Amino acid sequence: MAEADVKSLESLPEAYPATTGGAEGASSELPACRLRRVTQYVQENLHRELRLAELSALVHMSPYHFARLFKRSTGVPPHRFLVRRRIDAARALLAARTAPIAEIAQIVGFRTPSHFTTTFRRVTGMTPSAYRSEAGAVSLVR
Repeated sequence: MAEADVKSLESLPEAYPATTGGAEGASSELPACRLRRVTQYVQENLHRELRLAELSALVHMSPYHFARLFKRSTGVPPHRFLVRRRIDAARALLAARTAPIAEIAQIVGFRTPSHFTTTFRRVTGMTPSAYRSEAGAVSLVR
């Protein structure tokens, strides 16, 4: 599962081809403009609690239909996509070494530092403090 977490979104559509039986001419993926709208909205609102109903309403779809098409388009469900974007933002903030970890947890939308630490470790394989230390060591070498 960790290797799947590392895959870039660009390579995922080939890994998950859209081959579902449906109505003639019906698209099995989220249209690019809607996908862009949702991903931009997620990026701009990482600090907030984002619900599936809110994201699906943004593109005028039912939550179930949106979630299914989103996964076909990106290869990951909306919630996993949101968590990954939060972890990516946290990595950048941790590497900058300016804010405390608890503050970074809030900035990227986690309710508690412990939930942030647990999720960060599950996705990256290390704690936020270990990541920060490693990022600091790498920046000193360069």
